[in-house]
Amino acid sequence: MKSTYNRHRIAGVWSLLGFVFVSAILAGCTSQAAENKAAAPSKSIPVGTPVDAVVIQPGVVKESLEVTGTLIANQHVDLVSELTRKVIRVNVKEGSLVKQGTLLFQLDDADLQAQLERFHQQQKLAQLNEKRLKDLIDHDAVIQQDYDEALTNLKVLDAQIQELEVTISKTRIVAPFDGQVGMINIHTGAIVSVNTLLTSIEDNSVVKVEFSVPEKYSRIIVEGSEQTFTITSDEKEHTARVVARESSLDEATRTLRVRAVAANPGHVLLPGQSARLNLSLNTSGAALTVSSQALMPSSQGYNLYVARKNTVTLVPVQIGQRSAASVEILSGLHQGDTVITSNLLRLVPGVPVNFVSLK
Repeated sequence: MKSTYNRHRIAGVWSLLGFVFVSAILAGCTSQAAENKAAAPSKSIPVGTPVDAVVIQPGVVKESLEVTGTLIANQHVDLVSELTRKVIRVNVKEGSLVKQGTLLFQLDDADLQAQLERFHQQQKLAQLNEKRLKDLIDHDAVIQQDYDEALTNLKVLDAQIQELEVTISKTRIVAPFDGQVGMINIHTGAIVSVNTLLTSIEDNSVVKVEFSVPEKYSRIIVEGSEQTFTITSDEKEHTARVVARESSLDEATRTLRVRAVAANPGHVLLPGQSARLNLSLNTSGAALTVSSQALMPSSQGYNLYVARKNTVTLVPVQIGQRSAASVEILSGLHQGDTVITSNLLRLVPGVPVNFVSLK
């Protein structure tokens, strides 16, 4: 009985020892696996601040200046009456396109035509009288004074006819050039007086673009240069050629008035519209530019963070032309330099960096 009890006791002790041994082995394996797992990521963690960067290469930079101008008709005339007479015919519709010489308004000229016919009859008589006296004076049948009076009367009648024909021509108001008629201000039957505005006519086949440039750029905008502009009602870009410059600057604004002309197919450009001109000033064919967000302003000017051997260097630079997204670097930067463009607030000179993207 006692021998059986001892055997059971010894078996329980060995079982306990086996359990402890297995547990220790499992714990060791688990600890080692955890250490390996914790150590593994440390080998892939990069050293340095993550940044984006760009390698600087030369490119074309165009300096431009945006100004506002005004569109003006190529030709514009207000048509008025030179006589006080009744309108007997309106021969044009508002807004219509007309050719040069087209009859627009006819004023009453009945009395003038009758007067002209009377002068023509008197002219015929004066011509016969002058011819008859000329034959007589050749035969010494009349005195020279009689012939001189007849010749003078004929010349006076000729002058009166010419004067009357000019007056009659003023009863016909015609288009002075090809263009578009504006609003009609009178109607048939109306009595018009001298300088009464009948209508206006504009030639919009081409339009003039007038604008002013600052004194600094007065020598750059020259005759023959081409400039681009847009209008509010049409985002299409139009081209205008500079044809004239004012002879002097405006003393009040210190600006130079410039005039350009632009083709107007379809008459989409209307006189009086404002024009936004993008003036082309200077072009550089081998300029170094960086993103505007890479600039670091300081009390002495501007700086850039440049990566050299994966280490940050603070480089002072001098800037030139600027746009909404980029800026030209005049000095301090060289072709092939790597400029850091992101995470700038976390950088100081000498710290290592890790490139997330490099363009």
